[in-house]
Amino acid sequence: MNANCISLRSMVDKWLAPTVSMPAHVTRVGRVIKSGGRYVMLEGRTSNGPVAIVFFRQLDGSWNVFPPARGLPTMCIRVLAG
Repeated sequence: MNANCISLRSMVDKWLAPTVSMPAHVTRVGRVIKSGGRYVMLEGRTSNGPVAIVFFRQLDGSWNVFPPARGLPTMCIRVLAG
């Protein structure tokens, strides 16, 4: 894992700033079907009301609020039976 990667805990602190009176709760954990990447959905409360945020695990092991970049399109050749 990259030493400079961003942990899930630091992302939760940054985006939700949980406290004892306004905690954040994990509501869903799973994998993105196409890419197999992991995601975690958290719900919390801010001064403006309830909020839910999905965090995605990046290719370097860090977490962010956007999904990892998809691979670039590639070409391949297949021989079709006649």
